[in-house]
Order: sequence, then structure tokens, then C-alpha cells
Amino acid sequence: MRRLARSALADITPLRTSPHYRRVWFGQTVSSVGQQMTAVAVSVQVFALTGSSFATGLVGLFSLVPLVAFGLYGGAIADTVDRRKLGLAGSAGLALVSAVLAAQAALGIQQVAVLYAAVALQAVCFAVSSPARSSMLPRLVPTEQLPAANALSTVSMNLGLTIGPMLGGVLIGIWSYQAAYLVDAIAFSATIYAMWRLPSMQPEGERKGRASVLDGLRFLRDRPNLRTSFLADLAAMIFGMPRALFPAIAVGFYGGDARTVGLLVSAPAVGALAGALFSGWVGRVNRQGFAVISAVAAWGLAIAGFGLVRDLWLGLLLLAAAGCADTVSMIFRNTMMQTAAPDDMRGRLQGIFIVVVAGGPRLGDFESGTVAALTSPAVSVVSGGLACVAAILLLTARRPSFARYDARHPTP
Repeated sequence: MRRLARSALADITPLRTSPHYRRVWFGQTVSSVGQQMTAVAVSVQVFALTGSSFATGLVGLFSLVPLVAFGLYGGAIADTVDRRKLGLAGSAGLALVSAVLAAQAALGIQQVAVLYAAVALQAVCFAVSSPARSSMLPRLVPTEQLPAANALSTVSMNLGLTIGPMLGGVLIGIWSYQAAYLVDAIAFSATIYAMWRLPSMQPEGERKGRASVLDGLRFLRDRPNLRTSFLADLAAMIFGMPRALFPAIAVGFYGGDARTVGLLVSAPAVGALAGALFSGWVGRVNRQGFAVISAVAAWGLAIAGFGLVRDLWLGLLLLAAAGCADTVSMIFRNTMMQTAAPDDMRGRLQGIFIVVVAGGPRLGDFESGTVAALTSPAVSVVSGGLACVAAILLLTARRPSFARYDARHPTP
């Protein structure tokens, strides 16, 4: 039973063997929790100031636009400068913005524009520094430990998504907005310390002036396996992401209310966290392309099944299964990108990855909402899940080498 548990639970070898990775992981986990607390606090404060759901929704827009615009640029910067310094500067910038948010709440500044500007600056700092932090990973752990390290990073991210909003709500309820903002600002000290302790992380390879975003896109165009991994993620997010329909589904499928919507939103994150916690097997998988195909197909089937059932707990179970499949796909897609791409191109690929992660779900909201308006929410969810399966099968047929991708001989 002990051996079975060790083989099933997340492999913590990177945390045990690499002090640098251990500090970075802990710092990112603490900072992720703090950032989700701030996200909740900003939304609640904007709604309290305006009483408008539209104004609250604009928070997402002020975050999305800089994230997409500066994500590509941040990746190019990460391929030309010391990534340690870039990650350090980005983390310090995020901490400073959180401190400013705490100050405006403490001083009683009743200006929504200040909150919008702070959210936009947060997105810029994150977009510029995130590719640098992500592209460091292959320099912190051996290649054979990358799947385990990516699984642990997924644990970190999902701990933030699940714990952060709850803690933020508690702090806002007991004290006020500035408490959540202040805790977030302090939490960034863990990431700043981890970045400070790292050695220099200059990109490897021959550097020829400034790194071009277009060079990154051209590189991806000519690397079929990496390109297919990005397209697979887009297929899942565009066709199989019915997030925008959750309010209508909560009422129409289950006769529920806002609490039901909260359960639907949380279920994929819970499943993703479970998938990461029980990821001990991922390091033994060499056919990583086939694993991505299987995971995306499982996501699509789970979403299609969710559209067919009318029992709430079964629906939540299917959403959790979809989240688990998404974690598996993410682990292997990240590992492929980190091992098959040269070091001096990883920053730009991570920048493109940010754009895909940020933009894909928004396109999915548009797709699912449009189909639901023309037909019904049920048809939209089921057809989207099946379209996701069809898309990944089409990608596999067009690029059969992706299914044969072998981690022992990574070919971009």
C-alpha cells in the first residue's frame, strides 16, 4: 500500500532535491493564494463602489488586454536578459501594486479608475515576468524530473485558485479590503526571496540582438509537434469550455441559484487539483503526445456528458473529471515545450502560451454563448464537447507524428 501510494501521489522529488526549485515553488504558491485574494477583493470593491455588474465585469477586460499584449513581449524580453532579474522585477512590481491597493483602501479613495489602473498594471507585471519564471524550470531540475515539477506547479496554481478566494472572502468579511491587499503584498516577499537566491539565468545559445516576437511565431510554425500542442489546448478551450453558460445551466438544469453557480465554477478546479495531487505516474510516460491527445479527448467527452445529465452531483463529478484531464494535458504540454524547444526560445513560447491560456477561454465563452443563443445551453455544451473530440482527432490525423512523440527523443 505504501508503494502504491508513492506511485499514485504527486512525485515530490524536485522539491526534495532542488533547493532553488523548492523556494520558487513555495514562493509561487504563497503568491498565487495572495493574488487570488486580491482578485476577489478588487471585484467586491468595484461592485461596492458602483453597484454595477457591468463595471465589475470590466475588471476582467482591464486585465485581459495587457495580459495578451504584454505576454508576447514579455516572452521576447525573457530570451534576451537575465531571467532571474526579470522575474525579480516582476514580483517586486506586483507586490508594489498590491501595496498601492492596500493604501487606497485604507485612505478611503473612492475611485474605480484607480482599481482599473492597478489591475492593468498587475497584468503587465505578470505578463512580463511569467515567461521568465516558467522558462527557468529546465535549469532548476533535471530533464527526467520535468513532468513531476510541472505537476507540482499545477498543484501550486490550483491551491491558489481554491484557497485564495476563500481566504480573501474571510478577510474582507472580518476586516476590509485593505487586509486582503496587504496580505497579498506581504506574500510576495516569498517569491522575491526565491528569485533573489537564484543564480544568474542568462538565456543559453547564441544571442543576436533583441529577440523578436515574430521569430517565436515563426519557430512555432516550423515545429509541428509544439504547434500541435498549442492547437490541442485551443481546441479544448474554445469548444469545450462552457463557463459562460454556468448561470443558465444552474437554473435550467438543476433549478439552483448563485450557490449552484459557485459549485459549477469550483468543480473543474477541484478536479484539476486532484489530478495534480495524484500525478505520480506522469514521470513514467514517454508517449507524451499521445497522453495530450487522450487527455483532451477525455476533457471533451466529460463536457459532453455534463451537458446530458440533470443530476447536480453527477454533473459536478463530470466537471471535476474534465478539470483532471486538463491538468494531465497541461503537465505534458509544458514538459514538451520545455524539453523540445531550445533555451533561447523558451521565453517567447511561454509568452505565446500566456496568450493561449488567457484568450482561449474568452473565445470559448463567445462560442458557447453564441451556440446557446441559437439553440439551447444543453445543445451548446454537448456539441462543444463533441467538437473538441473531433478537433483533437483531426489534429492527430493531420499530424500523426504528434501521437508518436517520445520524451526520450524530444522533437519539436
